[in-house]
Amino acid sequence: MSHYDLYAIGNALVDSEYEVSDAQLQALGVEKRHMTLIDAERRAHLLAGVHGLHSRRTGGGSAGNTAVALAQLGGKAFYSCRVADDELGAFFHQDLLGNSVHTNLSHTPFPEGQTGICMVMVTPDAERSMSTFLGATADIDHTALHPKDIAKSKVYYMEGYLSASITGLDAALKGRAMAKEAGVKLATTLSDMSMITFCRAGLEAMVGDDLDYLFCNEEEAQVWCGSKDIDTVVAAMAKLAKVVCLTRGAKGCLVIEGDLQTAVPAAPVKAIDTNGAGDMFAGAFLFAVTHGHSHAEAARLANQAAGTVVAQYGNRLTPEQLQEIRREFEALV
Repeated sequence: MSHYDLYAIGNALVDSEYEVSDAQLQALGVEKRHMTLIDAERRAHLLAGVHGLHSRRTGGGSAGNTAVALAQLGGKAFYSCRVADDELGAFFHQDLLGNSVHTNLSHTPFPEGQTGICMVMVTPDAERSMSTFLGATADIDHTALHPKDIAKSKVYYMEGYLSASITGLDAALKGRAMAKEAGVKLATTLSDMSMITFCRAGLEAMVGDDLDYLFCNEEEAQVWCGSKDIDTVVAAMAKLAKVVCLTRGAKGCLVIEGDLQTAVPAAPVKAIDTNGAGDMFAGAFLFAVTHGHSHAEAARLANQAAGTVVAQYGNRLTPEQLQEIRREFEALV
């Protein structure tokens, strides 16, 4: 019997989100709609640039957001990650525990250094642009894995951002091998266009030739395939996993299963902040499929959860919001 619905591995980051104009974004030299890795000096420069602006601080990291969403919906999640022995590390650990996510952090001494942060700039068009200082999570390695818990999970989920780290990628792939041996389903996400451009080999290793679930948005899929033609994109993406969830913003999503395509409409909302939308979609989708729902039903729940998160500022929803979304979903299936 499975002990966890989801075992995830990813970068532990504390998000600080700022509302800025396009002019401010340009003045800061931040590339719009992308995730850019930064060093400590660049972090200090950006912090000086946003001094005086109100910020919201939350637990973050792509796979961390996904694990929290699944747990808030009522699933059981385990998250492997790495933080430092500082205030942000303690904040991140307590955030996971407060959302009922089990973690290796509860059994591991925190190293010296700085916990990773992600500075998220949100412009009036709802686009998010991220500057990420990895800090301690840059050194995540296989010691963060809990092999026995991987083997007792239904799905093993790898954050695509780990493709940028030699040790992180190694850890993700070691966990992948453990999961495959135990018959655990495999899932990953393409994460960001910059990862596809600069870290494609690592992503290809995560995908492999036996992936069960792949999550990506339309723009990422276009970059992966080198085409904007939707038929070309769908045909190419279908080869990467048994089930591909291709999210298309206001157009909803396509669930691709070989030659079968199922279009699932988006929730009708006004987007004000797209930060965390893909993570939320993956968490809600994986919750649904690990609780007996079809892929089309899972995509409907995922669209509703992702639509709710983009209609507000911030990368997370509250447990109360997600439980209400779950109740409304279950009343219709």
